[in-house]
Amino acid sequence: MSEKKGKVGKTIEGAEKLSLGISIVVAILMGIGLGYWMKETFYQKWLLWLGVFWGVAAAIMNIRIEYKKLKKELDEVANDPKYKNYKIKKKEEDDILEEFEK
Repeated sequence: MSEKKGKVGKTIEGAEKLSLGISIVVAILMGIGLGYWMKETFYQKWLLWLGVFWGVAAAIMNIRIEYKKLKKELDEVANDPKYKNYKIKKKEEDDILEEFEK
Protein backbone atom coordinates (compact mmCIF):
# COMPACT_ATOMS: atom_id res chain seq x y z
CA MET A 1 0.00 0.00 0.00
CA SER A 2 2.97 2.25 -0.36
CA GLU A 3 1.87 3.12 -3.89
CA LYS A 4 1.05 6.73 -4.56
CA LYS A 5 -2.62 7.30 -5.18
CA GLY A 6 -3.98 9.95 -7.44
CA LYS A 7 -7.27 11.76 -7.02
CA VAL A 8 -9.17 8.87 -8.54
CA GLY A 9 -7.56 6.36 -6.16
CA LYS A 10 -8.47 8.47 -3.14
CA THR A 11 -12.04 8.84 -4.43
CA ILE A 12 -12.40 5.09 -4.89
CA GLU A 13 -10.98 4.44 -1.41
CA GLY A 14 -13.47 6.91 0.07
CA ALA A 15 -16.35 5.34 -1.85
CA GLU A 16 -15.42 1.91 -0.52
CA LYS A 17 -15.60 3.24 3.03
CA LEU A 18 -19.02 4.79 2.34
CA SER A 19 -20.36 1.65 0.70
CA LEU A 20 -21.13 -0.09 4.01
CA GLY A 21 -23.28 2.79 5.24
CA ILE A 22 -25.06 3.05 1.92
CA SER A 23 -25.66 -0.70 1.75
CA ILE A 24 -27.22 -0.66 5.23
CA VAL A 25 -29.66 2.08 4.26
CA VAL A 26 -30.48 0.47 0.91
CA ALA A 27 -31.07 -2.96 2.49
CA ILE A 28 -33.49 -1.53 5.06
CA LEU A 29 -35.32 0.59 2.47
CA MET A 30 -35.65 -2.39 0.13
CA GLY A 31 -37.04 -4.48 2.96
CA ILE A 32 -39.55 -1.78 3.84
CA GLY A 33 -40.50 -1.43 0.16
CA LEU A 34 -40.97 -5.16 -0.22
CA GLY A 35 -43.00 -5.31 2.99
CA TYR A 36 -45.20 -2.42 1.87
CA TRP A 37 -45.75 -4.05 -1.52
CA MET A 38 -46.71 -7.36 0.13
CA LYS A 39 -49.03 -5.55 2.56
CA GLU A 40 -50.84 -3.78 -0.27
CA THR A 41 -50.94 -6.89 -2.49
CA PHE A 42 -52.10 -9.43 0.07
CA TYR A 43 -53.97 -7.07 2.46
CA GLN A 44 -52.07 -8.31 5.51
CA LYS A 45 -50.63 -5.58 7.75
CA TRP A 46 -48.06 -7.86 9.36
CA LEU A 47 -46.29 -8.37 6.02
CA LEU A 48 -44.90 -4.83 6.28
CA TRP A 49 -43.13 -5.83 9.49
CA LEU A 50 -41.83 -8.98 7.82
CA GLY A 51 -40.26 -6.76 5.15
CA VAL A 52 -38.73 -4.51 7.80
CA PHE A 53 -37.28 -7.57 9.52
CA TRP A 54 -35.81 -8.84 6.23
CA GLY A 55 -34.28 -5.42 5.55
CA VAL A 56 -32.65 -5.22 8.98
CA ALA A 57 -31.42 -8.82 8.66
CA ALA A 58 -29.86 -7.99 5.28
CA ALA A 59 -28.18 -4.91 6.78
CA ILE A 60 -26.73 -7.01 9.61
CA MET A 61 -25.51 -9.55 7.07
CA ASN A 62 -23.76 -6.75 5.12
CA ILE A 63 -22.03 -5.61 8.31
CA ARG A 64 -20.90 -9.17 9.02
CA ILE A 65 -19.48 -9.58 5.51
CA GLU A 66 -17.53 -6.31 5.77
CA TYR A 67 -16.28 -7.30 9.24
CA LYS A 68 -14.93 -10.58 7.88
CA LYS A 69 -13.14 -8.74 5.03
CA LEU A 70 -11.57 -6.26 7.44
CA LYS A 71 -10.55 -9.01 9.86
CA LYS A 72 -8.89 -10.94 7.04
CA GLU A 73 -6.92 -7.84 6.00
CA LEU A 74 -5.83 -7.18 9.59
CA ASP A 75 -4.81 -10.81 10.08
CA GLU A 76 -2.63 -10.56 6.98
CA VAL A 77 -0.94 -7.48 8.44
CA ALA A 78 -0.50 -9.23 11.78
CA ASN A 79 1.30 -12.10 10.06
CA ASP A 80 3.51 -9.75 8.04
CA PRO A 81 7.18 -10.24 8.97
CA LYS A 82 7.71 -6.47 9.07
CA TYR A 83 5.54 -6.21 12.16
CA LYS A 84 6.46 -9.41 14.00
CA ASN A 85 8.80 -7.63 16.45
CA TYR A 86 6.39 -4.77 17.12
CA LYS A 87 4.97 -5.05 20.62
CA ILE A 88 3.33 -2.44 22.78
CA LYS A 89 4.81 -2.22 26.23
CA LYS A 90 2.40 -2.50 29.15
CA LYS A 91 3.05 1.11 30.23
CA GLU A 92 2.31 2.42 26.72
CA GLU A 93 -0.87 0.35 26.63
CA ASP A 94 -2.01 1.78 29.99
CA ASP A 95 -1.29 5.33 28.77
CA ILE A 96 -3.36 4.74 25.63
CA LEU A 97 -6.27 3.36 27.66
CA GLU A 98 -6.15 6.34 30.03
CA GLU A 99 -6.41 8.72 27.05
CA PHE A 100 -9.55 6.99 25.83
CA GLU A 101 -11.15 7.00 29.28
CA LYS A 102 -10.87 10.80 29.60
